[in-house]
Amino acid sequence: LGKAGEVTAAIAKGVESAKKNLTRVPVLKGTVPHEQSAKFGGAEVFIKPASHGTGVVAGGAMRAVLESVGVTDVLAKSKGFSNPHNLVKATILALSEMRDARLVAQNRGISIEKVFRG
Repeated sequence: LGKAGEVTAAIAKGVESAKKNLTRVPVLKGTVPHEQSAKFGGAEVFIKPASHGTGVVAGGAMRAVLESVGVTDVLAKSKGFSNPHNLVKATILALSEMRDARLVAQNRGISIEKVFRG
């Protein structure tokens, strides 16, 4: 969010802030790689992968974030307070905590096959 006396200045500040805080979100075949939950303030969100053709099953603020990231099939649920700002921040937090199998294998020093076999 950008704050300023004029609307155009606030939008410009918000865009600058957004560009500085870009993060990568792993998207696997149009969905998220694994279940994830996050909490921000009183808002808690649960994000779960869905099969192809399900669509984005999420509430307003969460739906906007998930669609802008490029996720096409996902199940999401919010719990607690429904303040849109906190829901957006909790959704972004959950997405930023997601890891794909390649990154997990690299961090553990094992092969990708071993990540899936356990």
